Amino acid sequence: MKYFIGYLVLINLISFFLMCYDKRQARLHRWRISERSLFLSALLGGSIGAIAGMWLFRHKTRHWYFVVGMPGILVLQTAALVFLFWGK
Repeated sequence: MKYFIGYLVLINLISFFLMCYDKRQARLHRWRISERSLFLSALLGGSIGAIAGMWLFRHKTRHWYFVVGMPGILVLQTAALVFLFWGK
């Protein structure tokens, strides 16, 4: 269980910093991280970090698919965890 929690902390930090880095790159008009990669980091368990990065850095908040998609991923992940750990 501690490895799972460690993984979640790590992937959420990665997702958070991906949002930060992408916002910085956008401001500097440089190479960006693909939206697919941002969503993949959220799907791999980093949805909380991605949402926090979105709102803290005001990044991708004008794109409906991020505003709806990231919380949607979090809801599905939470439901899956509840089902796996407490569904019996």
